[in-house]
Amino acid sequence: MREKVSFISGGVACAAWHYPGTNGGCVVMTGGFAVTKEPGTDRFAERFNAAGFSVLAFDHRNFGESAGEPRQVARIPDQLDDWRAAISCAATLPGVERVAIWAFSLPGGYILQLASEDLGISAAIAQSANVDGPTVTRNASRYQTPAAALRLVGRALLDNLGALFGRKPRLVALAGPPGTVALLNTPDAQQTDEALDPDNRYRDWQQTLAARSVFPAAFYRPIKYAPSVRYPLLYVVCEDDQSALAAPTLKAAAQTPNSTVLKVPGGHYAPFLDSHEQTVEAELTFLRKHLSRQVQPEQPATEVR
Repeated sequence: MREKVSFISGGVACAAWHYPGTNGGCVVMTGGFAVTKEPGTDRFAERFNAAGFSVLAFDHRNFGESAGEPRQVARIPDQLDDWRAAISCAATLPGVERVAIWAFSLPGGYILQLASEDLGISAAIAQSANVDGPTVTRNASRYQTPAAALRLVGRALLDNLGALFGRKPRLVALAGPPGTVALLNTPDAQQTDEALDPDNRYRDWQQTLAARSVFPAAFYRPIKYAPSVRYPLLYVVCEDDQSALAAPTLKAAAQTPNSTVLKVPGGHYAPFLDSHEQTVEAELTFLRKHLSRQVQPEQPATEVR
C-alpha cells in the first residue's frame, strides 16, 4: 500500500509516494537523471517496503507529477535542494526514526554530496552512480558520431541562449543509438526501456531532458565529496558499466570512510536486470544493519561480491 504525498522545495510542490513501514526506518529515493519516481524506484521501493521499511519516493521539481517550470529542466542545485526537503519530510512521517537515501546514475552521485552534509540521515546507497562527470562524458563520447555530438552541443548552446529569453526548452532524448541526439548513446543505455519499463506501464514518463541541462551534468564531480562522507555508504558498482563507469566509483569508495562495495556483473542497469536479486538482498542487508530497530552488530567495512 502506498499513498500520494507532497512537500515543498524552493516554493515548488514535489510529488511523492509514501509507503508506510513498520520498523522505524525510511528510505528516500529518486530515479536517475530525468527518470520519474515510478520507473526509477517502484521495483526497489516495493521490496524495501515488504521488508518493513517506509519509503518516500519523489519526483524532482519540473519532472513527473511534481510542479515547476520550465518542464524537463534539471538544475543540479535545485535537485539537491529537493533532496534536502525530501529528507526533512521523511523525518516527519509517522513511525520514522531513521532515514537512508538511495539513488542511481547521476542522482547516485548526489548521494555522495548529500552524505557529506549534516542532514541527520543514518545511511546511504549509491547504485551505479555517476561520480565523475568529465570522465564519464569523455567515455560516452566514444559512442557518439561526430555529427551527433556537434548537434547535441549546438542544441545545448541554443537552449541555454533561449533560456535567457524565457523560451521553451529544446529537448533531447535520454538515450538513443549512435548517430542520434541523446544524453547517452552508450551500449548499456540502450537497455533503458528493458530495465525501467519492460511492460510499458509508465506511459506518462517523458524520456527527454532540456538540452540546457546537459553541460552541468557533464561537469558535475561528486567524487570530490567522498572523503567527507559522514554516514555508512553502500556503493553498488556494475563491473561493465559503460554509462557511469566502475573505475571512478571504486576510486570514490576507496576515499569514503565507512564504505561498503557490492560489485555485480553487467552494465549500467544490471541491478534492474540479471543482478536484481543480488543487489536487492545486499541493499536490504545494509538497510537492516543501519535502519531497523534491531540494530545488527558492527562489522568492518568490506567488499562483497
